[in-house]
Amino acid sequence: MKTCLLVIDVQESFRHRPFFTERDLPAYLAAQNALVEGCVARGVPVVRIFHSDGPETPQNPFAQASGQVRPLAGLADFDAAATFTKSRHSALVGTGLDVWLTRQGIGRLIVSGIRTEQCCETTTRHASDLGWSVDYVTDATLTWDMAQPDGRLLPAQDIKDRTATVLTGRFATLCSVDEALAHSTL
Repeated sequence: MKTCLLVIDVQESFRHRPFFTERDLPAYLAAQNALVEGCVARGVPVVRIFHSDGPETPQNPFAQASGQVRPLAGLADFDAAATFTKSRHSALVGTGLDVWLTRQGIGRLIVSGIRTEQCCETTTRHASDLGWSVDYVTDATLTWDMAQPDGRLLPAQDIKDRTATVLTGRFATLCSVDEALAHSTL
């Protein structure tokens, strides 16, 4: 089955959010870069997806006018097979990505990027519902601690564990970088 890697929202915009921390960034970038480099070496198309929304002002890091809607420093350089910009959580809403994937004959997606529980998880669920097989590479996703409604801290690792729990066997196959690369075909 023809495979494609989605690199979702790996962009400088996040450095300008109050929750951003470098704590988990090195491990994430190592996994993300290994996945990108492995796909490039195998000839698997790599699709770059950016997120842009909110007021179109230089002060909004998710606005094109900010200059921050660009690859995150430390992400391996690659020539994207296609680039899409989204304004919703799912990369499949209003971007044309679904049309591009269908025209390319893609049957399996490898999902990676930022944020684990938001755009990566939402795109995974949506892709599965539309009929794509999805490999979800948890190590190649990144998120940060969040405050729960009652104010208690929900650690990033717990968020990643929860996402893995709700996706596996329902919407995706959980994979390591090596497993996702082993599944990838042209």
